[in-house]
Amino acid sequence: MPAYRVAFVNISKTLSNYFSCKPYSAACQVNFSRLSWLPLQRHYTTTVMGIETSCDDTGVAIVDDRGTLLGDALQSQSSIHKTLGWGIHPVTAAQLHQEHIHQVVQVALKKSNLTIQDIHAIATTVGPGLAFSLNVGLNYSKNLLQQYNKKFVAVHHMAAHALTARMLTPIEFPYLVLLASGGHCILALVNGPCEFYRLGYTLDDAPGEVFDKIARMLELHNHPDVGNVAGGRAIEIVAKNGNQKAFKLPHIMSSVRNCHFSFAGFKSAVNTHLKKVSYFSLNNWDQQKMMLAADMAATFQYYLTWHIAKRVRRALVFCKTFKPECRTLVISGGVACNDYIKEELDKCATAFGFHLVCPPPHLCTDNGIMIAWAGVEHLKSNTATIMNPQSVIYQPKWPLGVDLSDEVSRSNIKV
Repeated sequence: MPAYRVAFVNISKTLSNYFSCKPYSAACQVNFSRLSWLPLQRHYTTTVMGIETSCDDTGVAIVDDRGTLLGDALQSQSSIHKTLGWGIHPVTAAQLHQEHIHQVVQVALKKSNLTIQDIHAIATTVGPGLAFSLNVGLNYSKNLLQQYNKKFVAVHHMAAHALTARMLTPIEFPYLVLLASGGHCILALVNGPCEFYRLGYTLDDAPGEVFDKIARMLELHNHPDVGNVAGGRAIEIVAKNGNQKAFKLPHIMSSVRNCHFSFAGFKSAVNTHLKKVSYFSLNNWDQQKMMLAADMAATFQYYLTWHIAKRVRRALVFCKTFKPECRTLVISGGVACNDYIKEELDKCATAFGFHLVCPPPHLCTDNGIMIAWAGVEHLKSNTATIMNPQSVIYQPKWPLGVDLSDEVSRSNIKV
């Protein structure tokens, strides 16, 4: 059976047959002697509360099994982390989650006109992500579950991103998904709510992380045209006035025929060019510095997009053979909010006979809605893990699904 699949429990089966894969059982390190299995009834108006604290946003939402958003709340930390220099400060993030999570839950409940007693299940991100941040959300969920005796669904953060589009668009399995964010970059084939095949992933940095570091290198937090936005959004804004051919950056891994990504080399390449033009000696945002910043932002965005698009094209070709019925490309994660990248990937999808689907920006970044919907997907497909939450621990590093990257490499696909 495929990995990342959790079969619903049949009480007559032995414990060894409860799970058909390892990601929930092994990665969450469940203590089988302490499991408490609850019978799952088929509901037509099931309500699920999703709790997301994997990084720097505290998100809570309540969604029903028809995909209706009943209420949500989000406490963003971006402005605070920006004052510390773009990037996430783990201890600060966890402290802010701890301060705000109860209030965020109450706001979501109030918007939904529900009480916690009306909620059928609680779905919580247990990994991957920042350890301290994950711990806050999981501990809060455990307290709720213990107090109100609700069903529990442990959610993989990246799986939730991959499934979000299905909440708004009738997408059939299988489909190809690109998950690109500040912590991850994964190309995967989605064959079910718990069935994922990784075709490629980043070998070093994530694209969102590099966006933040280049933005910091360009000092865009002080740019007159950039407001209170993340580094990736700052790059996109400034790049609109730049020349994407002003500098020559490397086409990383251009001759390697797989779907893996590598973004770390962009940092040193950009730094080298900025030193050559004495960018770091320019103090004021005069015309020269504005032009150099715009040109470098546009150049970096172009080369990074080229790198992503080349691997997406190879994945599209692979999927046409591996799963001929696959004809949809979904992109999600914070980097999917970048309009330039979306436009280029739309061209790729169209060229290979695929249809591009991208959730709206507020669902591409981290939020409680996607976690709640992932819980709904698990419950509806009978792949929910209903267990004693005290037996679950957070998992900062949690691979998604089966690794098929070697098979992609052996296919030797030239694009």
